Amino acid sequence: MGWRLIKSLVALPGTALVLVPALLLWATAGTAVAAAPAAPAQPLFWLALVCLCLGLGLMIWTIAIFATFGKGTLAPWDPPVRLVVRGPYRHVRNPMITGVLLVLLAEAAFLRSWPLAGWWTCFFSANVIYFPCVEEKALEERFGADYRSYKAHVPRWVPRVTPWCCP
Repeated sequence: MGWRLIKSLVALPGTALVLVPALLLWATAGTAVAAAPAAPAQPLFWLALVCLCLGLGLMIWTIAIFATFGKGTLAPWDPPVRLVVRGPYRHVRNPMITGVLLVLLAEAAFLRSWPLAGWWTCFFSANVIYFPCVEEKALEERFGADYRSYKAHVPRWVPRVTPWCCP
């Protein structure tokens, strides 16, 4: 599992959270929209810190559930072999992407970067299209009625307050 997990982490969150932001920061350096890190005296610094901690915590938790319970990775080419309905997945269907979005928001806020805020918007928009059009169809094919029941009870983006307990 180790190498499989490392490859998926480098390819997916590595690209979204490190490569693309680094390219945007490099491309905008010295321009009117260049990054200007927030100082601890500024509220954006603390908002960024909270988002970073929540996002990383959620990402680590969900990736660990995929690896241990689901016996797979976050990568579409190496998905879990078991339907994961544990932890945060009992409240919302896409907590891993929520974690990534929180980390991207932290980067944009801490660096006070409009280009990174734009990347956040693009990333979220792409996932709003990808999940219902591609991923959910594939999950229905793999897990059938179990996934359809899960999908009927657990929202895609806005968490339910009480955890859903599968029948």
